[in-house]
Amino acid sequence: MKWFFLCIAILTEVIATSALKSSEGFTKLTPSLVVVIGYSLAFYFLSLALKNMSVGIAYAIWSGAGTVLIALVGYFYYKQELDFAAILGLSLIVIGVLVINLFSNSVSH
Repeated sequence: MKWFFLCIAILTEVIATSALKSSEGFTKLTPSLVVVIGYSLAFYFLSLALKNMSVGIAYAIWSGAGTVLIALVGYFYYKQELDFAAILGLSLIVIGVLVINLFSNSVSH
């Protein structure tokens, strides 16, 4: 269940961050509500994942995956360009998350 909770935390954080851009500084009601609800759910599900995961590992995966996903949302939805340095950096984040998941004994704690 910890992986399910972590995935839900990541997805709700990405939704909230996407809505944060659309809220235009909390001047639009609907996106602003999505931000508040989305971040609330993200932290709630992250807290559930942390019951059975190391805080450092869970946060690294949560923030890394969230960063890559929100960059993809920015690219595809908001038409924001990614230059070589951004793509390289995002690739290194993905590699880091994979290394943690595949090779670290800390994930099971």
